Amino acid sequence: MDGGNQPNIAPVLILLGPPGAGKGTQARMLEEKFGLVQLSTGDLLRAAVAAGTEAGLQAKEVMEAGGLVSDEIVLAILSDRLEEPDCANGVVLDGFPRTTGQAEALDKLLFTKGQAVNAAISLEVDDVKMVFRVTGRFTCGACGEGYHETFKPPKVEGICDVCGAQDMKRRADDNAKTVMSRLDAYHAQTAPLLAYYAERGALKKVDAMGDIGAIAGALSKIAERLTA
Repeated sequence: MDGGNQPNIAPVLILLGPPGAGKGTQARMLEEKFGLVQLSTGDLLRAAVAAGTEAGLQAKEVMEAGGLVSDEIVLAILSDRLEEPDCANGVVLDGFPRTTGQAEALDKLLFTKGQAVNAAISLEVDDVKMVFRVTGRFTCGACGEGYHETFKPPKVEGICDVCGAQDMKRRADDNAKTVMSRLDAYHAQTAPLLAYYAERGALKKVDAMGDIGAIAGALSKIAERLTA
């Protein structure tokens, strides 16, 4: 379901890519440049729980019981969020949908709001190079800014460029074996999703192995056509 370039209808972009492909970084850059609100599933859940919304309370109950939050609850939280004023310029979904079932449910939700998925952008990666990229990344423990030993080191070693903290952290599961396993799982899970959006004319592919600026430029070209 490709919404095309529809005037006065807030565009909906989806970023697809394995862990480490740069979805979060690129979504934030699109947010800054085009006013598109980045919506990640984790952030949505945490915000809804904190706000005490009906769907948020349901999610809290499930999470406290150690269960997985259902697609129905996630979609209810997303529906509420899309109604908020700051989403009027459009959104970038990061981390949802992950399956064709979720994609179909998302299409139905957006249809009720007069919207559609305008572009599902697949950040294409080279698995071997991705292992190198992911195992070299770390973040600021204070503000969450992301870094990489080779591609994006802090200007001053050990000190965050954004907040000046010296609390750098590295994820325990960012090792070669775990990363390869995650990549294999991603490709197996996402292949049907890519086919789903390709059939609807909404799939776009961007080489995600270049530098951050080049990737941002490719994404900007797509966003410009949708927000003009």
